[in-house]
Amino acid sequence: MRNILIVLTALLFVACGNKGTKAVSEEMQNDSLALIQPKYAKGFTVKYMENGVRLVEVEDPQKDDDKMPVSYQFALVQKGSDADIPEGYTKVEVPVERTLVMTMLQLSNFTALEAHDVVKGITGTKNLFNKDIKKRVKDGSIVKIGMEGNFDTELILAANPEVIFISPFKRGGYDAIKETGITLIPHLGYKELDPLGQAEWVKFVGLFIGKEKAANELFEGIEHRYQDAKTLAAQAKTRPTVFSGEMHGGNWYAVGGKNFLAQLFRDAGADYIIKNEDTGGSTIEFEQMYAMAANADYWRILNSYPDTFSYEALKASEPRNELFKAFKEKQVIYCNMKQTAYYESTPVEPDVVLKDLLAIFHPELVEKDYQPKYYQLLK
Repeated sequence: MRNILIVLTALLFVACGNKGTKAVSEEMQNDSLALIQPKYAKGFTVKYMENGVRLVEVEDPQKDDDKMPVSYQFALVQKGSDADIPEGYTKVEVPVERTLVMTMLQLSNFTALEAHDVVKGITGTKNLFNKDIKKRVKDGSIVKIGMEGNFDTELILAANPEVIFISPFKRGGYDAIKETGITLIPHLGYKELDPLGQAEWVKFVGLFIGKEKAANELFEGIEHRYQDAKTLAAQAKTRPTVFSGEMHGGNWYAVGGKNFLAQLFRDAGADYIIKNEDTGGSTIEFEQMYAMAANADYWRILNSYPDTFSYEALKASEPRNELFKAFKEKQVIYCNMKQTAYYESTPVEPDVVLKDLLAIFHPELVEKDYQPKYYQLLK
């Protein structure tokens, strides 16, 4: 029976294309579901050594050498093991039992894996919905360490984390944290251009906290539901056009044509009006946006409006908004972050977001009683 397991595990590695693996530890042979191999994510890779050490390499998913000229290399070693690691790798003893997270995207991974016990610090609780996290902050088991660029080093040290998950391309302020000697783990899920690639970082977190099997099973469900919705969208006979964002401070912020949001629109059976190769967002003038989006069928808006958002409120914020076809025909797709845990849970629910969009773009393709979770047409 043991020989059969070894053969099956070897076959799995061939299927996954892990060319850097020579052999697998006996522990891994006994649980092939625990093998982590990213399928959509471009920002991390995993190789398994014959002594049980897992080599994890992190790099910019968008391959922007100017912003991130180096990759990060970690050797995950089981606690209590004295296994050798290759030169150039930072040793991390796993499973990690105490950590800090810097973003809602990172927190979403721990929530999905039911691993709040591991989280000992977060940056803040603004727009936080999770009752369990709020309770832990209130009773002091999770501390608020301050916002990026203004971290409280004393609180960080008091939380006694083994590692800290960071977002190195954000505002920063990590120099003070580096001086503590605590290992910093870059979590670059937010830079993935594929919605499934972003969600797959739950496997990355699973590697560090000893929940590989749970992460694999969770992602398998996400992938299956996402692909089912994408297949439904492909059956649509028409493809509406859509644009996104709104005016703030005299300019319009719009994401580029290669952004993961644009990919969501495409997978939901719609065409995003911006076709450039930009991955992030940029500010443009109203006139430029109107020239591109005047006749678009739908308009997607995500904001934190303090009251009930409406077409009247949208017009009040910028009178020219009423000129768009999507405004005139009441085709504004809306999500209020003060009413839904958007950033807190959508990173691990791209399948739900996709289904919401599909139900709007092509309602004939989804069940009549479908209840959206994030996006719906503005009333």
